[in-house]
Amino acid sequence: MSYMVLARKWRPQQFDDLIGQEHVSQTLKNAINADRVHHAFLFTGARGVGKTSAARIFAKALNCVDGPTVTPCGVCSSCSEITASRGIDVFEIDGASNTGVDDIRELRENIRYLPSSSRYKLFIIDEVHMLSTNAFNALLKTLEEPPPHAKFIFATTEPHKIPITILSRCQRFDFRKISTGKVVARLHEIATAENIAISDIGLTLIAKAGGGSMRDSLSTFDQVIAFCGEQIDDAVLQNLLGMVDHRLLVNVFEAILEGDAGRGLGILQRVDEQGISFRQFCQQLIEMVRAILFIAVVEDPAALLDLSPAELNDLRQVAQNTDLTRLQWILTLLMQTEAQIAHASYPRLCLEIALVKIARLPQGVDVGTLIHKLELLEKRLPKAGTLPPSAPSQVEISRPTPASPAARPAVASAPPAAPVAAPAPQPEPEIASPPPSHSAAAQPASWEALVNFVNQKRRSVGTLLEHAHPQNMALPRLKIGFPAGSFNFQLLTDKNTHRSLEALASEFFGQPTTLEIVKLSDTQPATPSLAEEQQRQKLSREEQLRANATEHPMIKAATRIFDGEVEDIRPIDKGFT
Repeated sequence: MSYMVLARKWRPQQFDDLIGQEHVSQTLKNAINADRVHHAFLFTGARGVGKTSAARIFAKALNCVDGPTVTPCGVCSSCSEITASRGIDVFEIDGASNTGVDDIRELRENIRYLPSSSRYKLFIIDEVHMLSTNAFNALLKTLEEPPPHAKFIFATTEPHKIPITILSRCQRFDFRKISTGKVVARLHEIATAENIAISDIGLTLIAKAGGGSMRDSLSTFDQVIAFCGEQIDDAVLQNLLGMVDHRLLVNVFEAILEGDAGRGLGILQRVDEQGISFRQFCQQLIEMVRAILFIAVVEDPAALLDLSPAELNDLRQVAQNTDLTRLQWILTLLMQTEAQIAHASYPRLCLEIALVKIARLPQGVDVGTLIHKLELLEKRLPKAGTLPPSAPSQVEISRPTPASPAARPAVASAPPAAPVAAPAPQPEPEIASPPPSHSAAAQPASWEALVNFVNQKRRSVGTLLEHAHPQNMALPRLKIGFPAGSFNFQLLTDKNTHRSLEALASEFFGQPTTLEIVKLSDTQPATPSLAEEQQRQKLSREEQLRANATEHPMIKAATRIFDGEVEDIRPIDKGFT
């Protein structure tokens, strides 16, 4: 007897055997139990996830002598014929080979006749998206009003290529990719039944090579058994699949995080000696960095990553030694390198340069953090002190070079041009870390401090509060207002935003706080908002700087001598040149 491959030998025969497609099998079983079986079904999904197997199981469930039943017997003539792909009343049609309108017309002629020995005639059309437009049009009327003894099951990997007129006449079921854990569990059952000795690490490597496809995983398992026999060693398996050891990837990443480019290049030499493709190595390195990124930002990364508990634990430790900004830089650089390797004459050199660059990357700071710090600094500068009228502000003055030494005594006799230092600003409380509790009496600027605190937590909400007019700050009740027709009022009165803002206010003041947001009439007096106050301070500072500059004796002398005027004033203390 000829050998039967594992993918055929272990093909699912019951709904409960469909691994990872419980949402499909349960819906079909409920439809059979309730006698609400539709006449046309569309099974979509990646290759090897169980679409055709589900169609055959469904056909057996409908035509079984004990049926319709959710547990076909598998031994009656109907079930046996369907299992062997020779059912008289179950037609499996390859859509890629029967694409023409004549094929569909022949199918329509066949539908008119009653089934010979079964309850239903079932037409399973695989790769249905390959049918021509005329073939689809010929199928429309039959799908809309089929005879009661006919059922259609369409399978495809590209549902977007099917006309909407066909889709609207079918019940659609989307088959998902099968998780690595479920594939490993199934492979373990098969290995036990076939007396194959293989570790869980080896099964995980095979499952990952399958890419979420059970058929691809079983085909790979067949190949491994043919090469290794009944005793499968992890190192041999890894070499056969051309995959990189997880520990090797972790060592490379730790080396470049520590800035040890030499160690990283040494590990790359080992990769080359093992004959591993540099592009595949780069791809697996990208996958690992992606997993570390997920671990850093997701509370339960195990639900999103196909990793074993040991691998997940290793990456958790690595994630503690880096930050999100650097991870993004590394990921971007690796993806660019992977694209270059695909067409490079020297793929190893491309990867070596990338590892050296990553190892030399400086510790960065998020751009958003830098911008926020600059904004905080800008807000503090006007509070540093007000210069007295008699003391000129420190400004940048463009002066022409004296034409002759005779002009120098006049300049020397002028008052010194050194700027008068402003009074040292009093240290302000750290906005990023407010005290655990506050009170209006102990915090004179409680509204401004609250807005700064919200800015730290939720920048988008804090920006809206900068335009609010505080009306009442008597805790535990806050009252703020917006002019009638304000768009900011509409945004803050959103239920979720309002609830979030109250929670932040309660956290800031250390006690439950209620926030009331009202509309202000045109005649109602309102305290200025923070945005208005900041704009007023900015204009006042500019006016003060201009007045101090134009009254400076040297400026007066320069404008008189050269018959000029002051066009622009730039404060040096804000970093302009």
